[in-house]
Amino acid sequence: MVKKNRIAWGITGSGDLIKETYNTMVDIKSKSDIETMVFLSKEGETVMKWYQMWDSIQKDFPNYKTENGPNSPFIVGPLQVGHYDALVIAPATSNTVAKIVYGIADTLVTNTVAQTAKGQTPIYMLPVDQKRGSLKSYAPGGRELELKMREIDVSNTEKLAQMENIHILKSSEELYDILGVQK
Repeated sequence: MVKKNRIAWGITGSGDLIKETYNTMVDIKSKSDIETMVFLSKEGETVMKWYQMWDSIQKDFPNYKTENGPNSPFIVGPLQVGHYDALVIAPATSNTVAKIVYGIADTLVTNTVAQTAKGQTPIYMLPVDQKRGSLKSYAPGGRELELKMREIDVSNTEKLAQMENIHILKSSEELYDILGVQK
């Protein structure tokens, strides 16, 4: 695996896997010199606030960016020309996955993926709906929830895995290997 020096990390509006992903990314930051540019969809910002992680992201990733429109802030250009070694979208909601699968690029995250896929920068995504059946998740206060995956959402994740230049992560733990960082 080639060592990554600079990545762009997009956060969507998923509460599921957000704490695990966030903790992984903070740990990676503490163990490496990888420059991480964080950008959040409008709903990503909402979820970070809902899960009481908004202050943490401002402290841990002070140069974060929030969505003003599908191409604002302008992230696509630097991704297409190789300024970043990888694009990470984690976690990715079923809505984000469906839009990408069907070519809809009307948000900062979906547009960034659509345009980055046209270049050479690899895209790593962690969809929350990967397996048929139920899974455990947690509400903002820590209460355990059981969520049943919808067939259409799992099917869209399978279609996403077939798309050019998109690599599906099974868990946030895979980011250590992808980014060349020891756990």
